[in-house]
Amino acid sequence: MAEPLSVDDKSFNEVVLEAKMPFLVDFWAPWCAPCRAIAPVVGELAAEYEGRVGFVKVNVDENTRVATEYGIRSIPTLLLFKDGKPMTQIVGLRSKAELKKHLDTALT
Repeated sequence: MAEPLSVDDKSFNEVVLEAKMPFLVDFWAPWCAPCRAIAPVVGELAAEYEGRVGFVKVNVDENTRVATEYGIRSIPTLLLFKDGKPMTQIVGLRSKAELKKHLDTALT
């Protein structure tokens, strides 16, 4: 399992929006039980898609600018970016298989 990099309001644009590969952004908070439940799945996917998709986490309590900019109202929310633009939003606890479908679509 790989641990996604934590990004903040300052580093988000450089890390995610300027990336050459798709990026899955996990919007979460430490007090959120579903966020803690999905974290190992996201870590497994980060290992499986290493080199093809980037993975980062954004703590919504500490980074309100990015969360507000992308309209994050419920967590966990996963946003899949491609070419610097959000292409898919996944809200709530989801299966690994469902997340893989979204990632595979981003790679085509």
